[in-house]
Amino acid sequence: MPFRLVVLVLLALWAVPAGAAEPVVVGVSGPLTGPSAQYGAQWKKGFDLALEAINGAQGGIDGRPLAYDFEDSQNDPRQSVAIAQKFVNDPRIIMELGDFSSPASMAASPIYQRAGLVQFGFTNSHPDFTKGGDYMWSNSISQADEMPHLASFAVKELGLKKLAVLHLNTDWGSTSAAIFVQAAKADGAEIVADEGYLPDERDFRSTLTRVRDSGPDGVILISYYADGALIARQARSTGLKQTFVAVSSVYSPKFIELGGDAVNGVYTDSTFAPTDPRPEVQQFVKAYRAKYEADPDTFSAQAYDTMNLVAALARKYGPTRKGMHDGLMQISDVPSVVYGRIKFDPQTRRVAGARSVDLLVQNGVFTVWKPHS
Repeated sequence: MPFRLVVLVLLALWAVPAGAAEPVVVGVSGPLTGPSAQYGAQWKKGFDLALEAINGAQGGIDGRPLAYDFEDSQNDPRQSVAIAQKFVNDPRIIMELGDFSSPASMAASPIYQRAGLVQFGFTNSHPDFTKGGDYMWSNSISQADEMPHLASFAVKELGLKKLAVLHLNTDWGSTSAAIFVQAAKADGAEIVADEGYLPDERDFRSTLTRVRDSGPDGVILISYYADGALIARQARSTGLKQTFVAVSSVYSPKFIELGGDAVNGVYTDSTFAPTDPRPEVQQFVKAYRAKYEADPDTFSAQAYDTMNLVAALARKYGPTRKGMHDGLMQISDVPSVVYGRIKFDPQTRRVAGARSVDLLVQNGVFTVWKPHS
């Protein structure tokens, strides 16, 4: 037996006292290293905070602790496929959470569908993710819903009429851009530039010069936090000072950390804001601050909600693969710090009635945007 495996086995035996109940295990496929690692770090914070209550005051799942096996995919479809093969062959895994991006998740979807293991892509916004089969579910807003909202926000609320669109040249980025462009045109905007870029691209100055010369009054970013922050920094150096409106995937503390002063004035949207006055949100924020000395973002809140949803499903419908699948078809009124209460549309396999909050970066902080503020 390889040394590393021996160590892991010994650690596992040491961690579970003799006679203790076997844990209920969910598999997590997501980035812990690589360019998207911050998202995985935020997930873990949300998961762990939820598990403190689930396995503490709530007594676990009928006396069994709830646990997760987090495999590092680096947000790479090749890795997510390998992880899927591992999870479906592990009888302990009752449900899979992830991957981070829709392309990484969708590459693995056929494996989960064939095996009858729910793949819960809680950050997967690609409209086609849940079309992969009846084992694909999500509590993330679809880009088919978010992009028209973002277009309406940019055109009708912010008054931007000539738009340049910069988007990741991936399936997610291109699909999102196409939906946005169609919605923005329907709202009366003119698209003066539409530029894609590669995920590993780092020098955007020539692209930004073309965007500047196209004469927009607003720039739309369909990016993640790292590339979005870099684009914002380089935009200022090329003299592009127009209003920036970004998709919700930039909503991370890292966007502000990496972007610095250049991201002040960037608008975005989110399904969650820590300033939401709802009591359940403020209770969550208080507990999160006490544990991590920081505010939660959408990704930690979604992870927190998702682990609580797993617990609710396992208790009500049984901690089995079939129980989790059948339960998602029926469960309703699940408490959520993001949505208030959750139930799923069995046709789309997404949260029914999901909504977004508009945000503005001011003085290095995401703030809730209000008209005429």
